[in-house]
Amino acid sequence: MEAKRQKLQKFIDQALEGGGQKRIESQHKKGKLTARERIALLMDEGTFEEIGMLKLHRCTDFGMADQKYYGDGVVTGYGKVNGRLTYVFAQDFTVFGGSLSETHAEKICRIMDLAMQNGAPVIGLNDSGGARIQEGVNSLGGYADLFYRNTLASGVIPQISAITGPCAGGAVYSPAITDFIMMVEGNSYMFVTGPNVVKTVTHEDVTFEELGGASTHATKSGVSHFTASNGVDCIQKIKKLLSYIPQNCEETAPVYPYNPGDESRPALATIMPDNPNQSYDIRDVIEQVADTDSFFEVHQDYAGNIVVGFARLAGRSIGIVANQPAVLAGVLDIEASRKAGRFVRFCDAFNVPLLVFEDVPGFLPGTDQEWNGIITNGAKLLYAFCEATVPRVTVITRKAYGGAYDVMNSKHIGADMNFAWPTAEIAVMGAKGAAEIIFKKEIDEADDKEAKLQEKIDEYTRKFADPYRAAFRGFVDEVIYPEDTRIRLIRSFEMLENKVAKLPRKKHGNIPL
Repeated sequence: MEAKRQKLQKFIDQALEGGGQKRIESQHKKGKLTARERIALLMDEGTFEEIGMLKLHRCTDFGMADQKYYGDGVVTGYGKVNGRLTYVFAQDFTVFGGSLSETHAEKICRIMDLAMQNGAPVIGLNDSGGARIQEGVNSLGGYADLFYRNTLASGVIPQISAITGPCAGGAVYSPAITDFIMMVEGNSYMFVTGPNVVKTVTHEDVTFEELGGASTHATKSGVSHFTASNGVDCIQKIKKLLSYIPQNCEETAPVYPYNPGDESRPALATIMPDNPNQSYDIRDVIEQVADTDSFFEVHQDYAGNIVVGFARLAGRSIGIVANQPAVLAGVLDIEASRKAGRFVRFCDAFNVPLLVFEDVPGFLPGTDQEWNGIITNGAKLLYAFCEATVPRVTVITRKAYGGAYDVMNSKHIGADMNFAWPTAEIAVMGAKGAAEIIFKKEIDEADDKEAKLQEKIDEYTRKFADPYRAAFRGFVDEVIYPEDTRIRLIRSFEMLENKVAKLPRKKHGNIPL
């Protein structure tokens, strides 16, 4: 028996070494953690159970028969994160550069299947050079198996991808299907084709970082939802993100302890500028309404004219979508519509109630927007709100103009409760533009055109630039004092806690992709 125990221990020791101490040191010199170090940081101490530690690749071509490492370049298993069951895979760059083989893929597929069967999140810690070239189509088939499972799991269990090293070629599409992507600054990149191929085909000189680094995907493409300063920061942010979301689509997010107190927020009464054309930071409103220090922003560096993220309200998770007047006056454009639409769909898929703060002057005009599809992209956000069956509450803080008023979770598209501050302006367009159209003839015929225009602007403002006509029609449920916003929202979401809404029977809708 002792000899057999020693044999097992030898296998375990070899598996724990990965590609060997020299390659582990190389990882550390690059400022990177190893696969096992990442898992140790992610999982509650002593809870990780590894699956497939001794699995080996089956390739015999190109000298691969003589190069075998237990685990085949990926560590897979399950454990607990903050006391909740979570599945994880971490690619090991010290073994064949973390490249994906047939057996490597089988290990990941195994834990994804278990996660689906048991209703728990999957965290992917990606650090891979891509498909293992020596295996050819077997490796490509392995990627396709992953993509298929990512798609089946979408909307059923949360899927989070951390890009902690290279992620190139076909490897990028598995993270792209998952719910959230987090990239580590300086050590990670994602692209379909690398700088060398780009230079050959398009003659562009571009670095790895410029082409697909964390900053690029956080600010330009929007591929990355979060960036982390290092590997430890990345793991901590994943753990924080998990705290806002449920285990699966049948459950609700964890409820945190909350002691009711004075819910009045006097600071909200002074946030709105007297000049309707002056900007303010919508995050100041969010911070006042949400539980203290609970707002966790998503896509912080992308499409700044809209703010999305998770927060807690009286200890319960909510998703927040808010126009940002401090950037482009809060208009909706292509990037903002896509960003918010995807976030809304995630929240709806996983039973996270939605809170919308609205201050939107309309959609961004211009040939660039029209030629690049503002119509279909704006429709994505509209579709997402219309389809959402979770509790939905809107607060109109100031401008709610034109079609953007409808799109931003209006009563007409199924919002459950709609509030407005006294500063709200609900109209087809701004007073100046409306006056120039409605009273064009009068203004043109006036001796003092500027005076006549101002007169008509004032007239339109008196009639339409307030929330009361909408309130009279029931399009707004209540006009509330800003300082009462938090308590009204707490009570509204409590009232809506057991909301039941069903969509028409169908296979699935055809969202304007």
